[in-house]
Amino acid sequence: MTIIAPSILSADFMNLGPELKNFDNESNLWIHLDVMDGHFVPNLTFGATVLKNIKKYTNHPLDAHFMVRNPEDFIEPFKNIGTHNFTFHWEAVTHHDSLISKVKNNFDSCGISLNPSTPVEVIPTYLLEKIDLILIMSVNPGFGGQKFIEGSVDKVKQLADIRSKKGLKFQIQVDGGVNQQTAQTLRGAGANNLVAGSFIFGESSDKYSAQIQKLR
Repeated sequence: MTIIAPSILSADFMNLGPELKNFDNESNLWIHLDVMDGHFVPNLTFGATVLKNIKKYTNHPLDAHFMVRNPEDFIEPFKNIGTHNFTFHWEAVTHHDSLISKVKNNFDSCGISLNPSTPVEVIPTYLLEKIDLILIMSVNPGFGGQKFIEGSVDKVKQLADIRSKKGLKFQIQVDGGVNQQTAQTLRGAGANNLVAGSFIFGESSDKYSAQIQKLR
């Protein structure tokens, strides 16, 4: 079943505990944390200090997406809050292999994110064999209210083809403009992990489960 990762950036942060409790009965669900530093992207969100108690309110895996210039500096603090997946941006890193090793030593899952203008081909096969997830950005990171970039579907298809031909197991996650219509297209292309913010949290809390089922 497709993993759905609600992005808490769209949640009511003054009531984050109760917001997370709305997902207690869901399965195959991750809690997505969009970490921005104000440098790699112009927005600034939250860090481990703000989220240090988040595991008290959810048993779902924490999925951290680092839109930051220095992702290696976030390994230790986010390890300490119980993060499951650590995704860094390909564009922010020079020594990718070294960082993957550090992440894998501290987290159950390591992901690489690609900006819309970054082609799939930049990631060599030997790194695809090491990682657990590729995050395709279907909007430009750090900006809200953008239209879904249709070319993202082709990137998903490319990755799914590589995954199949080489017998690899990495998840293909997509973030940006995910709704009922785009989710269907992305699942058909080979995505199996979808991040959604406003599509879920834009509804009243009693409709969160229904929104998640629509994405599946």
